[in-house]
Amino acid sequence: MANNKIIRLTAEQQIPTIISEMQAAAETFHQIGMGVSVFGSARIRPDHPFYALAVELGSRIAQLGVPLIAGGGPGLMEAANKGAFEAGGRSIGLNIRLPRETHDNRYQTDSLHFEYFNSRKASFFMHSLAYVVLPGGFGTLDEVFEALTLVQTHKQPMAPIILIGVDFWSGLIDWIRSQLLHHGMISAPDMNLITLTDDLDVAMQRIEETLMIEPNREPALPAE
Repeated sequence: MANNKIIRLTAEQQIPTIISEMQAAAETFHQIGMGVSVFGSARIRPDHPFYALAVELGSRIAQLGVPLIAGGGPGLMEAANKGAFEAGGRSIGLNIRLPRETHDNRYQTDSLHFEYFNSRKASFFMHSLAYVVLPGGFGTLDEVFEALTLVQTHKQPMAPIILIGVDFWSGLIDWIRSQLLHHGMISAPDMNLITLTDDLDVAMQRIEETLMIEPNREPALPAE
């Protein structure tokens, strides 16, 4: 029987690797520029309609001339990278080794590798102009709520947070409205941070509006 015991490292042991990973990402994005992050499930197979949707999304982001950033794994991450890659765009993968993500997908023009979620997530949010969220599980939920928190608290500049899949996401949106908003845990304007749609034209319009507002925005670099 395999030994799956996880060795707990101290913060002091983890921090050098986390800093190194963030620095490598910052240097890469300094050359590439800001991109659009796409999040979604690693478990979706290529024959699923969501996969085809993610391929089209990646292609259309590439056609805007903006880099696409995805997690580098299989499923919808692969599909988004594939769409951008095959359209001749910059297709960036922020890769991490997980039980369901044992290798990088092959549709990456630029690959970064991470040991820690801390540095990987920071690299997404420090270098993205917009976030497009396809259906996904716990990791995708973590990413969408991180994006919402950073924008809501003004720790990152205003950016569109676009949820693709009305049937998939409506229950969550209803819960946010009936629980968080109803009990005063968020404010009514916070609901406007989210764009919920099935229409890629709507998603592209939101991204284009952001590019028009700040086309020359420089990537965020860590302090020296």
